[in-house]
Amino acid sequence: MEYNSMTVAELKDLLRDAGLPVSGKKAELIARLEEAPDTPAEEELEEMVEEEIDTEEDEFESDDFFEDEWDDFHTARQKPVLDEDTKAALATRAAQKKKTPSFRRQEWFRYKRLSRTGWKKPRGDDSSQRKNRKYRSALVRVGHGKIAAARGLHPSGFEEVLVNKSSDLEGLDPETQAVRIAKTVGNRKRSAIHDRADDLGLRVLNRRRISRRGDLR
Repeated sequence: MEYNSMTVAELKDLLRDAGLPVSGKKAELIARLEEAPDTPAEEELEEMVEEEIDTEEDEFESDDFFEDEWDDFHTARQKPVLDEDTKAALATRAAQKKKTPSFRRQEWFRYKRLSRTGWKKPRGDDSSQRKNRKYRSALVRVGHGKIAAARGLHPSGFEEVLVNKSSDLEGLDPETQAVRIAKTVGNRKRSAIHDRADDLGLRVLNRRRISRRGDLR
């Protein structure tokens, strides 16, 4: 038995079953088990492992297993077809983003609702953020923009296309374009968009699980 792959707690359980001391470091516990004769607990553990292996082999030998469970397997998401220049631009943009400060709205630390909103230019004659005082958040300035070659692309490399109905999917290129469903679309239209996107091989960026009941099926 491979004792090195076991945890200290598991080794101590084997020692207790064999009636041996459980004190010492892991190396001492392993040496104590190797010197001791085969214990009933050890034999039972080996038998359990062999039974699990036999059970797994029986499951995979059955054709019914694949017919029933194949639909539940994870399917890989579509990947874009990118040239070397676009890949380099995406990598450059990712490196730039790590150095970009987080732009906070004025008084974001004082009001919880402002901490959840996006950037807004600070206003007011006495605004500390507008005056660029060092203890305030950074300002959006020229120079924080990312590389133009990757502007507007999803981090995966797809060009995002906003859709509101399934007919908007016609004519899209599954190799370079991906779908983002508008937030106002209901579950009925959303499920239709999911089905049509799967037929066309398009990737839905904001896909979500929909419980299809009644007329949604």
